[in-house]
Amino acid sequence: MPVPDFILRLRERIGTDPLWLPGVTAVVLRGAPAEVLLVRRSDNGQWTPVTGIVDPGEHPAHTAVREAAEETGVEIEVEELVWVGVTDPVVHVNGDQAQYLDHTFRCRYVSGQPYPADDESTDAGWFRLDDLPPMREIFRERIRTAAERTGSTRLD
Repeated sequence: MPVPDFILRLRERIGTDPLWLPGVTAVVLRGAPAEVLLVRRSDNGQWTPVTGIVDPGEHPAHTAVREAAEETGVEIEVEELVWVGVTDPVVHVNGDQAQYLDHTFRCRYVSGQPYPADDESTDAGWFRLDDLPPMREIFRERIRTAAERTGSTRLD
């Protein structure tokens, strides 16, 4: 799984010590009945919505759009920020420790056929909300929140 260059430079200085990082979850929805875009991660084989790390100076909503294109080849549009949360501490397979300030966005499908567009995933596809593959409960909760939440959030 590619690690952003800025994190590699930080890791040269701090090793595997914990990093506090901004992240995004892009819950991409389309159609009726609603389907959600999921990827199967190459590092652990688990299904998740599109996720990623915000680059320095990048707006989290732009990260969601970039990550969807990079990971699945799908063009999306961010509709709204539906949840901001703090993850539990994570120890990645390489031993790096991190904790994430996650911005979960509800996103709308625009175009493209999903495929594993980079080496972060081994599969990508659409799944009905009532027939999701096995995944961690936190990702199910992010999907539910994005699909069911009403209202709008300022994204500037």
